[in-house]
Amino acid sequence: MKGKSIDEMAVGDSAEVAKTISESDVYTFAGVTGDFNPAHVNEHYASGTFFKKRIAHGMLSAGLISSVLGTHMPGPGAVYISQELNFRAPVYIGDTITARAEVKEVLKEKNRVRLETTCINQDGTVVIDGSALMSPARRR
Repeated sequence: MKGKSIDEMAVGDSAEVAKTISESDVYTFAGVTGDFNPAHVNEHYASGTFFKKRIAHGMLSAGLISSVLGTHMPGPGAVYISQELNFRAPVYIGDTITARAEVKEVLKEKNRVRLETTCINQDGTVVIDGSALMSPARRR
């Protein structure tokens, strides 16, 4: 699997991945990170919150952005430099989240690419938006 080099990327190029968030995903993420906030893992507690039921960790959905960037655009060999995230809406267990990255700027002289990043649920609601700065793999 090869990632795209700076010369293979242009403004408007995009890629996406989709995943349905499962209960197992939420518990696995909690175990890996140690984030056992009851809003994520305790239905009784969550029923008394603003959301009325458990929500997935925001960073679990944001991780899907990493999947797009690391496997598709720019892909393997790229280095993640920075990410800005805005959490716009909750993600619930059972939601299908589509993470998308679109090239907004190519900085050839610095071997950098700026991408708009979004996560959208099955209803078309933007749950996360932001931008990423990546250094694509160099061709040898």
